[in-house]
Amino acid sequence: MPDICACITCVEDIDAALEAAADVALYEVRIDLIGQGWRSLVGRLSRPWIACNRSVDEGGKAPSEPDRRLAVLSEAVELGATYVDIEVATPNVEEWSKPLDRKAMVILSHHDLSGTPDLDVLRGIAARERRAGAAVCKVVTTCNTMEDNVTVLQLCRENADYGIVALGMGPLGAVSRVLAPLHGARFTYASLATGHESAPGQLTVQNMARLYSGMER
Repeated sequence: MPDICACITCVEDIDAALEAAADVALYEVRIDLIGQGWRSLVGRLSRPWIACNRSVDEGGKAPSEPDRRLAVLSEAVELGATYVDIEVATPNVEEWSKPLDRKAMVILSHHDLSGTPDLDVLRGIAARERRAGAAVCKVVTTCNTMEDNVTVLQLCRENADYGIVALGMGPLGAVSRVLAPLHGARFTYASLATGHESAPGQLTVQNMARLYSGMER
C-alpha cells in the first residue's frame, strides 16, 4: 500500500495516531498547531516522524523569525525526529539545514496558498530545494481546477528518483493526494480525524487506507 503520513495536529490526536499505526508509514508532528504538548507525545510514536513547525507565511502558526522557529526543530531532532521540514524560502536555509542533516533527513518545502503555477515554475522550485540539500523535496500548491492535479502529478513523475512529495491543497486537490504516491511521491498526507486536518483538502487515514485497499483488489 502507498505510504501514508498521518498528521498529528493536537495532543488529543495521539490515541488515534496509535490506533492508525497499522495503516501509516510515518507521522507528521505539527508542532506549531499542537503547542507545548508536542514533547509529551513524540516518545509514544511507533513509527518514524517528521518534525514540522510551519511558519505563518506558509499556512502555519509558528513565528516567522527563523531562529525561533528552527530552534524548536533542533530540539525535535534530539528527541528522535526522523525528518525535519523546513521552508525553502527561509533565509540562509542551507546554514539552518546542514546541522540538522547530520542527525535527521531534511525536507525542504514550498507551499503556494493561492494557486498552482505552471510546471516550469514548479520544476524550478524542486530544483532549488535539491540544490539547497533536500533529502526530500516538497512542493505543495492549491488546486483551483482539476487540471492543476495533472501538473502536480507530472512533477512527481519527473522527480521520483530524487525524493519528492508534491500535492495540491483544497477540495479539488484531493485527487493529487490520493494519486501522488502512485506517481512517484515518497508518501502522502492524511488527517487522523475529520476536523483535524493540517491543510485544506486532507482525507482521513481511514479513507485513504480504504481507497488504497480497493485499488489493490
